[in-house]
Amino acid sequence: MIQQNLQQRLFQKISPMQIQTVKLLELPLIQLEERIKKELEENPVLEEEEPVSDEQTDEAADSNEEEFTLEDYIEDDIPNYKTSTNNNSRDEHREYSTMSNSEGMQQLLEEQLAFQDLDSRKHTLGQFIVGSIDNDGYLRRDLQSITDDIAFKMGIESTVKELDEILKIIQTFDPPGVGARTLKECLLIQLKNKEQTEEIKTARLILNECFAEFSKKHYNKIILKLNINENLLKDAVREILRLNPKPGTGYENIFIEQAQQIIPDFILDFKNGEPELTLNSYNIPELRLNRGYSEMISNYSSKRKLSREERDTVNFVRQKIDSAKWFIDSIKQRHETLLSTMNAIMEFQTEYFKTGNESDLRPMILKDIAETTGLDISTVSRVVNSKYVQCNWGVFSLKFFFSEGIQSDAGEVSTREVKNIILECIENENKQHPLKDDEIKEILESKGYPIARRTIAKYREKMNIPMARLRREI
Repeated sequence: MIQQNLQQRLFQKISPMQIQTVKLLELPLIQLEERIKKELEENPVLEEEEPVSDEQTDEAADSNEEEFTLEDYIEDDIPNYKTSTNNNSRDEHREYSTMSNSEGMQQLLEEQLAFQDLDSRKHTLGQFIVGSIDNDGYLRRDLQSITDDIAFKMGIESTVKELDEILKIIQTFDPPGVGARTLKECLLIQLKNKEQTEEIKTARLILNECFAEFSKKHYNKIILKLNINENLLKDAVREILRLNPKPGTGYENIFIEQAQQIIPDFILDFKNGEPELTLNSYNIPELRLNRGYSEMISNYSSKRKLSREERDTVNFVRQKIDSAKWFIDSIKQRHETLLSTMNAIMEFQTEYFKTGNESDLRPMILKDIAETTGLDISTVSRVVNSKYVQCNWGVFSLKFFFSEGIQSDAGEVSTREVKNIILECIENENKQHPLKDDEIKEILESKGYPIARRTIAKYREKMNIPMARLRREI
């Protein structure tokens, strides 16, 4: 016998509009612009709000009456609608170019390869090797894998020995060190091209015989192993440190740097000593519903009887109108949420925005802003992520203003202030005898910051600062 039970459950269901609002909230300014353009292209009911004169308004009304009739819409399955903007202020070119005239490293290598005395087969193999070199200038794939790829993609049978001979030719090209498979090989290639003075010969010997000790800065072990004096070691190490560990870095496409330029989401100015916060409108247009489609629905809704095609078309247009309304409301809600969050951050960090001094940054976490705005912590996190503000002191990620607090003799202070003191200690240390974490701990305690050694090590690692032994210089 089958038993039937009734159960009452309570759960939350997120509406499509809420999902859309959350997704829009996460987008930085450039991506939001692209998202709006996409919506304008896909939804004919949605259009940009543009200021027009009274005469233009009358003309537009007449045009709408003629353009949007249900019969026309039925006959044309693909309606015509606006896919580009004509307002110059919104279509103005961005400050950065999306094209680059710089010569890439791969092109430079191919040009040098063309001047080599190679037959067509070796030239083709050389081109394939050049194409396998990464942006840093390294060949990180083993030659056996490259021979397999050449056989599969080009139908050319080759050997590791043959490719190695061609690679040695490529390793003589500019930039020096290109085509190396390891850091050690990269440095040795660069030293090989220099005048072979005693310092250069010693540097090559250090890399060949004591690379592990050199990497760990065990200089005393190198002196004992190679039986050299400290002065010669200093000169040799100085020559090594002058080399370029990433020979391809300077030949990267400028577009990569240009694409990383930041456009702030907020602009914060001070007028008469009072902060004034605005959203950066950039290329973000004002949106509205196209009146022609709304009037068309009203006209045909008054008819007593519609054909099947008319009903389908009316339903389709209604769906587009609802979608457009949702999108406009989501954009407005996004703006309100962003401003609410940034206003709370601005009030919390008022002193910093006035002075630009990091010591004025107060400890602040997501929970603080969530409680101030009444928003959920996850919503605040979405606002903070990938958003930037421009103020008198530069352009900052919103994440910059968040940090935990620690207790000091003067009260609670931001961990950023402690990190700055650690950084200052390391910058001013004696590089022959760098400060250990215990010594930094003593300095902080003398300044009124009682912090554990392991906490100092954690902060140091977060700032990508190596331990004392690896900071040592001779």
